[in-house]
Formats: sequence, C-alpha cells, structure tokens
Amino acid sequence: MKVRGKTNWTVTIFIALGTLFILFPLYMAITISLKNQQDMLTSVFGLPTHWRFENFTEAIRMTNFFRAFGNSAFVTLATAVLTLLTNSLVAYAIARNMNHKFFKGLYFYFISAMFIPFPIIMLPIVKLTSAMGMTNLVGLTILHTVYGLAFNVFVYVGYIRSIPTALEEAARVDGASTWGTFWRIIFPLMMPINATVGILICLSTYNDFLLPLVIISDQSMYTLPLVQYIFQGQFNTEFNLAFASYLLAMLPMILVYVFAQKWIINGVTQGAVK
Repeated sequence: MKVRGKTNWTVTIFIALGTLFILFPLYMAITISLKNQQDMLTSVFGLPTHWRFENFTEAIRMTNFFRAFGNSAFVTLATAVLTLLTNSLVAYAIARNMNHKFFKGLYFYFISAMFIPFPIIMLPIVKLTSAMGMTNLVGLTILHTVYGLAFNVFVYVGYIRSIPTALEEAARVDGASTWGTFWRIIFPLMMPINATVGILICLSTYNDFLLPLVIISDQSMYTLPLVQYIFQGQFNTEFNLAFASYLLAMLPMILVYVFAQKWIINGVTQGAVK
C-alpha cells in the first residue's frame, strides 16, 4: 500500500497476514479433500501424492447432496423473497410513524429481540411448530423470516428515514395511495439496502444449522448443514470426504457472493453516506 509515493509497510504487513489467515484454511480444505487416507497420515499440510477427485462423488452419494441442496435452495430463496416483501413493509410503517408512541414502542420491541439468544427460545419454538404442523420446509421458511425481523427492521428503518418525505408528498398530490407510494416510490429507492439484506439473509439461512436441527425430523427434508452432520462423530476419521462435502456446500454461496459483491458494497457505502 502506497501513501504519497511511499510504501506503508505496517499496513502492507497486516494486509498480507490477513490474506494468509484467509487463504490458509481454504488451502487446507482443498488439499485434504483431494487426499486419500495414506496421504492424511504421512503429511497433513503437503500436497496430495495422488489427486483423489473420487472423494467428491463419494461425498455426493453419502449426503444425497442434490436433494439436500434443493431443500436448502428452496428455503433460502423463499426466505429472501418473504423477508424483502414483509420486513421492508413493516419497517416503512414504523419509520414514517416514529412520532406515535405505539410505533415507537413497536420499534424498540423489535430491537430488543436482537438481544435474545436462540437457545432461550428454542424449546418454545419446537413445541409451537410441532403443535401447528410447521415441522417442514415451509415452516422453516416462515421461522427464518420472522427470526430475522428484528435486525432487518433496525437496518431498514435507519435507511427509510434518510429518504426525503417530499417524494411521498408529491406522489400523494398526484393521487397515489399509501400502498402505491410504497411500492412505486419507496421500494425502488431501497434497492441498495434490499440487496444487502437479501444477501445477508441468503448467507445466514443457507448456512444455518440449529433451526433446521430442532425443527426438521423427516430426513427427506434435511438441508445441507444437516446432512453434513454424518461426518461428525467420535470415531469418524473420513476427513477427506467431510472436507469434500464442505467445499461442495460452500460453492453455491461463493458464486452468489462473487456475482453479487457489487450490490453488497453499494448497499454498505450508500447506507454509510446517507
């Protein structure tokens, strides 16, 4: 890194160390996933003597990867769509009525939910979803949507309050209703923060392990994190298959992040400026 023609070695060293800390675990995951048991015993850090790509096909077979990926993709996409449509609407109602005690109290009620650890509400969730017949992928989608409401309202309200109300007043003068004003004026202006919230929701839902573990009992509805649980055990030594499975599960989200990073950065920077 250069500042006015001079290299800032302190910052450069920290960047290099940070890059090393990120790349080393990825290197270990890739090399272990391509080794056989003999390579694992002789050299953990070295490259494989024989590149065993069969580990990936075996991991796909053991985890029934494509069915689990279909379940994860359904829950993730449905949660993202529901979250964007409902959470933004709730936040808009709160943001434009913060001078009313009810909406102000509702806002702090939502915010307070961010400080409740998941283990505390885990047992009530299990009993409630079981009683309501929600122990399936649809129920899991609804729970993910509701569980993210507190943080999303907090983010959305701050962004919506930075949008000038003059735009809505002009729309109402032209005859637009409150519903039409939100979907035609406000929602398009929220695209940067919608992109940020949508991507964060996709990452958290796709990688979530605890909620599917306590909700889903039917193995045909298992998501990717649950099927990978078969590699965890006191006597399980098939680390090469486990890491091959982890890489396969990581690949879709890495592709999403690579193609969507422009919207993530835009959302963060525009939110910071406003």
